[in-house]
Amino acid sequence: MKKIILASASPRRKELLEQIGLEFTVMPSDVEENPTSTLPQDVVIELSKEKARDVWEKTGHDDSLVISADTIVSVEGEILGKPKDEEDAVRMLGLLSGKEHQVYTGITMIWIDGEGKQEEYSFYVCTGVLMYRMNRAEIMEYVCGGEPMDKAGAYAVQGRAAAFIKSVRGEYSNVVGLPVGRLYQEMKAWDLI
Repeated sequence: MKKIILASASPRRKELLEQIGLEFTVMPSDVEENPTSTLPQDVVIELSKEKARDVWEKTGHDDSLVISADTIVSVEGEILGKPKDEEDAVRMLGLLSGKEHQVYTGITMIWIDGEGKQEEYSFYVCTGVLMYRMNRAEIMEYVCGGEPMDKAGAYAVQGRAAAFIKSVRGEYSNVVGLPVGRLYQEMKAWDLI
């Protein structure tokens, strides 16, 4: 098995990889996130590729497997990343309240294959999330608690926002930040584990 490098500082991604028993080191990317794409699936693929390539260059192209990810939320055609401030978090949660939205995570893996050739593979996972209606007081209380500030779409499904989740259609871990079931299957398919 190759040495795995997670190109992310996200504690949630770290926990999810640990949950499925993978050993890895963390090496976050320094890439500035300025996507040129506009479709949610293209944005997460583009950003995950940039992050993976940045970290791959730092590894010196050794016998590692670099895994990067980028997650966004999309509702009614609008892409929601991490909120800029509390006001932005309130706006985002207002958009999500009472509606279904999509959580997209793009993943890129880079490694050297058995013949010494560099390989790169990207994919994305989309999960639908339906939220109960949240009133203004609930939104304000949630935002003031600080939990939404570093989360795509301004909420943490595994945190206090669980009280507002009506249903999840697709891979739950994707909503947390890393679709580990699909990732594991892709790693198996590429003979990386």
